[in-house]
Amino acid sequence: MTETAAANRLDRRKARTRAALVGAARELLASRDPAEVSIQEMTDTADVGFGSFYNHFESKADLFDAAIEEVLEEHGALFDALTAEMDDPAEIFASSVRMTVRMAKTHPQIAKIIQRTGMRYLNARDGLAPRALRDLQRARDAGRFVIGDPAVALACTGGAVLGVLALTTGNPKPKAIDAAAEELAANLLRMFGLPDAEAREIARRALPKP
Repeated sequence: MTETAAANRLDRRKARTRAALVGAARELLASRDPAEVSIQEMTDTADVGFGSFYNHFESKADLFDAAIEEVLEEHGALFDALTAEMDDPAEIFASSVRMTVRMAKTHPQIAKIIQRTGMRYLNARDGLAPRALRDLQRARDAGRFVIGDPAVALACTGGAVLGVLALTTGNPKPKAIDAAAEELAANLLRMFGLPDAEAREIARRALPKP
C-alpha cells in the first residue's frame, strides 16, 4: 500500500469517527440536558473508543457545538431549497419563520435544542441565523421591509422565534403550533412595515412541502 493510500484510509477513518461522535451528540442532545451527558456516554453511543474523542474535540462542549451547528445548517439548507421558487422576499422570510416554529411538531427534538441553545447562534456564520439575516436584507433592499440595521432586526426575529418555541414545544396540538407560527410571522411582517391585511395574508399562504 502506498503512503498516499494509507493516508487516505486514515483520513476516511477519522472522518467516520468524527461523524459518529457528532451523530451521537445529536441523538443525546435531543433527549437530554448537555450537563447530564458524559464523554463516556457519547463515545459509547457512537461506538468508538474513549481515547478517540480527544483526537477530534477538546471538550464535551466543542462536540455539542458541532452537533448543533450541523443541525442548524441542515435545516437552513432545507429552508433554502423549499423557498427557492418564491419571488417575494417577504414571503420567503415569513415562510422560514413559520417552518422554524413548526419544528415544534415536525422536528420536536430539534425544536427543543434550538430553544435551549438558539441565542448563542444569532451571530453564527452558518445555520439559520445568517440565512434569516440575508432574507431581511433582501426584503429591505427590495423595498418590502422598512428596517434600519438588519442585525437588530435579526435579534428581534430570533428572540421572538425562541419565545414562541418556548410556548409551543410543550404543546402537542398541531393546530395550536400552526396558529402560533402564523401569528408570529404576521406580527414580524407588520413590525417590518407591511400593512396588517397583507401581513396576515402572507402569513397564511400554503407552505412548501419537503
